[in-house]
Amino acid sequence: MGWLSKIFRGSSHKVSEGQYNEKNGANRVQNRPDHADVLRGTEDEDIDHAIALSLSEEEERKRKAPVIDSHIEEDEQLARALQESLNIESPPRENGHSNRPLPFISTPQPRICAGCNTDIGHGRFLNCIDAVWHPKCFRCHACNQPISDYEFSVDKDHPHHKSCYKELYHPKCDVCKQFIPTNIDGQIEYRAHPFWQQKYCPSHELDNTPRCCSCERMEPIDTKYVTLDDGRKLCLECLDSAIMDNTECHPLYFDIQEFYEGLNMKVEQKIPLLLVERQALNDAMEGEKNGHHHMPETRGLCLSEEQTVSTILRRPKIGAGNQVMDMVTEPFKLTRRCEVTAILILYGLPRLLTGTILAHEMMHAWLRLKGYRALSQEVEEGICQVLAHMWLDSEITSGSSTNIPPPPSSSSSSSSSSTSTSSKKGTRSQFEKKLGDFFKHQIEKDPSPAYGDGFRAGEQAVSQYGLKRTLDHIRLTKSFPY
Repeated sequence: MGWLSKIFRGSSHKVSEGQYNEKNGANRVQNRPDHADVLRGTEDEDIDHAIALSLSEEEERKRKAPVIDSHIEEDEQLARALQESLNIESPPRENGHSNRPLPFISTPQPRICAGCNTDIGHGRFLNCIDAVWHPKCFRCHACNQPISDYEFSVDKDHPHHKSCYKELYHPKCDVCKQFIPTNIDGQIEYRAHPFWQQKYCPSHELDNTPRCCSCERMEPIDTKYVTLDDGRKLCLECLDSAIMDNTECHPLYFDIQEFYEGLNMKVEQKIPLLLVERQALNDAMEGEKNGHHHMPETRGLCLSEEQTVSTILRRPKIGAGNQVMDMVTEPFKLTRRCEVTAILILYGLPRLLTGTILAHEMMHAWLRLKGYRALSQEVEEGICQVLAHMWLDSEITSGSSTNIPPPPSSSSSSSSSSTSTSSKKGTRSQFEKKLGDFFKHQIEKDPSPAYGDGFRAGEQAVSQYGLKRTLDHIRLTKSFPY
């Protein structure tokens, strides 16, 4: 740059001298053309000399320093930028100041897209979740479609459409299949079954949504439960193994008799077993002065009074709208010949639940036939629940029960029922195994004082002292051993 300053200094000197001569008299300058030519010649010679000298100095520096310094490059870039700015037409001015921004020189850092890991360059990009993205690379982690909305949701640094995020993480009601609404505080509030974990809106507890009388699950909007004649609802999974009439129940009755014999607790008396509707059970319960009842729903009863009850004679059919039809009943007169008149069980319950109720009522019969008198409700219901739990646990462990044929019968309905019962006694489905665990859970977590607390006290006694010693202690003290 030294040669440029030398030219500026030489030109300045000559111009000022020319102006000086012009001020002292134009005629004199014009009358001395030769002198002016000499001055211009001298001026041109000085400029040529300065340029030649600068070029020689530049060549000398190049020879001594073959590697160009980065600062020289920057000076040259700045000089070119300055020269270009000087060549641009002067911009309009306002109040003496130019509106045009000064030239800005920068070296941008590379921007790497968080989606494809390539340089974004100078194109459009998004800056979100502490990263930069190509617009086409900013995609929903759920549906893999680009996100073009102004709002989006983030889970573990993964972007989602708000609708996709809601679909994934906002709980849906298992009954109405809608998103569970928020409460007045903006929080998602729902109910869940303690065993099945069926989630549902709190409103369904008040809108008469039906529940299965066996597994207690609520009826979903897209599934139709079977309606029994007494108004109870039965889900299709529980219906698959349901005991629907007396004939189907006989093999189960023999199974439980064998179970008691295996415990050296054989029931000597042949006790009538009848499957009944809810109303018939309630009527019999009102006529029964002895015994205890599990409220609010009694599903089995051990009778000791003379009564006439209506029992189910033939398995009903499932008609249109999953309604039960063509069910045949007949009156059955019970005559007291011993301490136990009959065992009544609600019809339409799955085999495992029917067997659990029957094992419970069979223990009531055994206690009465063996002379256990005036037991408290907690002790009697508790030890009966212990035997029901033991039978259920053995059934779940074995996976299938002993195939004992039903009593012979010449009726065609008996033949078809026998075939249906055999299919129920084969290898259990996954749901039936789960259903057995649920019935165990019901017994173990029952909150009632008699059936719940009584069971837990009886189970602890049997676990510590064994069943026989526990029963002996109950006979003598009418209480559980502790």
